[in-house]
Amino acid sequence: MPALFVAIWCTGFVVARLGMPHAPPITFLAIRFALSVLCFGLWAKLAGAAWPSEPAQWGHLAVLGFSTHAIYLICGWAAVKHGLGAGTMALIAGLQPLLTALWLHATHDRSQAPLRRLQWAGLLLGLLGLLLVVGSKLGQGEISGLNLGLGIAALLAISFGALYQKRFVKPADARSAMLIQLTAALLLAAPLSLLETEPVVWHRDLWIALAWSVLALTLGGSSLLFLLLQKGAATRVTSLLYLVPPCAALLAWVLFDEPIGVAMWLGMGLSALGVFWVVRRA
Repeated sequence: MPALFVAIWCTGFVVARLGMPHAPPITFLAIRFALSVLCFGLWAKLAGAAWPSEPAQWGHLAVLGFSTHAIYLICGWAAVKHGLGAGTMALIAGLQPLLTALWLHATHDRSQAPLRRLQWAGLLLGLLGLLLVVGSKLGQGEISGLNLGLGIAALLAISFGALYQKRFVKPADARSAMLIQLTAALLLAAPLSLLETEPVVWHRDLWIALAWSVLALTLGGSSLLFLLLQKGAATRVTSLLYLVPPCAALLAWVLFDEPIGVAMWLGMGLSALGVFWVVRRA
């Protein structure tokens, strides 16, 4: 599952490249959430998925939908839309594993096994690799208080979501749990999309971006992330996100012939080694 998750999650950069020119970000995400709700609703009904028995769990899953789906994606896409470079946004989002580990360490969270020195070294090595990968992209697009604030808000949202799930969300059927989360995300994104004035151009690339966003990123990637967090420690799971920017760079190299320099190859190797050190068993 971890390898499949990284392979799917890294395609979000390609989807953004395809869909952004043809639709404003929040409108695109609202459509994506609506289609995802329909798909998960049909899947849950046909499969007879179990629903959370405790009312509080419905609320916790809704909070998870607001944070890891709506706020994270809206802020991240809006930051890029307002001029933040894609490399800079990737770097900001890539700080999540280190932020998660620091928070758990600072709060002395006993639900998580304490990190050994090798795992701390793995987190720092993964961060170093990430910096090498996206370093060449820094400076593309002007940084303003608005887009930087949106990027940091995206980072805080997905970090909060991972920690919140491990703390409050009990094991549940991924299909019904994702349906509740996406419904909450849609309820937040739909009204905000009405504030956007840019029209939607139903180009072929937009259809491809929507189809992949719903079928692969949401039904596949988001479900895998939920299951991985449900089964593993938050720090170990979020460390997998270190591999997303390097894999996205590889994907862009294959699909768009974007060059990868020596520093980027080195960074991808360091990130892979760092993740291995974090997730390896004692």
